[in-house]
Amino acid sequence: MIPEHYSDSSLFHHSLLTLFLIAPPTFLSLTFLQAPYGKHHRPGWGPNLPPPLAWLLMESPTLWLTLLLFPLGLHSHNPKAQALITPFLIHYFNRTILYPLHLLLTPSKKTPTGFPLGVALMAFAFNVLNSYLQARTVSHYINHYDDSGFFWFRFLCGLLVFLLGMGINVWADRVLLRLKSEGKGYVVPRGGLFELVACPNYFGEIVEWLGWAVMTWSWAGLGFFVYTFANLGPRARANRRWYLEKFGEDYPKERKAVIPYLY
Repeated sequence: MIPEHYSDSSLFHHSLLTLFLIAPPTFLSLTFLQAPYGKHHRPGWGPNLPPPLAWLLMESPTLWLTLLLFPLGLHSHNPKAQALITPFLIHYFNRTILYPLHLLLTPSKKTPTGFPLGVALMAFAFNVLNSYLQARTVSHYINHYDDSGFFWFRFLCGLLVFLLGMGINVWADRVLLRLKSEGKGYVVPRGGLFELVACPNYFGEIVEWLGWAVMTWSWAGLGFFVYTFANLGPRARANRRWYLEKFGEDYPKERKAVIPYLY
């Protein structure tokens, strides 16, 4: 257990403020300039890493830093705190370990474009910031664990939303990997939520972190949800524009970018 020192409290609150402050410029900048990976890949962002390695490295703080910090918290032995951190770790076990393995094992007839090191380093830095905030929030700074009835109500409602989002996210990722394995290049995805939005994988992730915000009932959880939309919303719109430019009349114009019927 870490005693309540000013240094950690100050670091926590400045980190939390940073999470909220970087969301608006992230949204605005990505509205005009897309992160150069995947279908938006372009040179000028450093050497390229193999995509499985890039995902493993840049997402890794969500596991090792969370597991390092969580036991140091005041509430680390509280079953409620342990229940809260579990969905976060499950999501990032999939994103850090399973997703790169799927990328590595998915056969592709095209040479991968690579993942720019500069983008991977920025993602790594964000994951250090966010993992610190979420782990310290759940294990140390949440002060409503004693409110058992309301806690479990929020937790279960948020968990249902989280699991719904994760199911959508994993399903959409697998559809895209299957299309990649067919070796036909980029095609128009069909079926399920792909009939409503260009990026159901992003929609699922946004829904997940909405559920996390409800579960944790915390400023850190809310900040993560806001930042997730600020990051993925503009990229989904860029993906939709890319599909329209590439496929023209063959791409359904009624599909939204990421939020069905709305955005």
